Amino acid sequence: MATFKYVRIYTGDDGLSHFEDVEVDLSETGDASVFSPTMPVTGLNFRRQVPGYQLDFHPAPRSQFIVNLHGTVEIIASDGESRIFGPGSIMHADDTTGKGHISKAIGDEERLSLFVHLPQ
Repeated sequence: MATFKYVRIYTGDDGLSHFEDVEVDLSETGDASVFSPTMPVTGLNFRRQVPGYQLDFHPAPRSQFIVNLHGTVEIIASDGESRIFGPGSIMHADDTTGKGHISKAIGDEERLSLFVHLPQ
């Protein structure tokens, strides 16, 4: 069976943010495509960030998928693990409580991304 992968950052029982790799099963449609089940969403933001930005520890304002379109960001979970997200990467920001994570630009390009809000 085909799958699609993304990274989720979430708040653990210890109040710290942690990463996990998630695989979504995809089903064949008969027209040379495979799809995941439909997920409800509640909103969408476009975001542009200047090169060199750094956001100190912060929780996500809501559960949301962040689709990175251009530029690269390093996300540092409050448990100390760090991951790099470049163009085409998807992260589910679900650490809405606790200490949160750090976000900082990598390189000298602006970052363009989509924030897809999930129901609470």
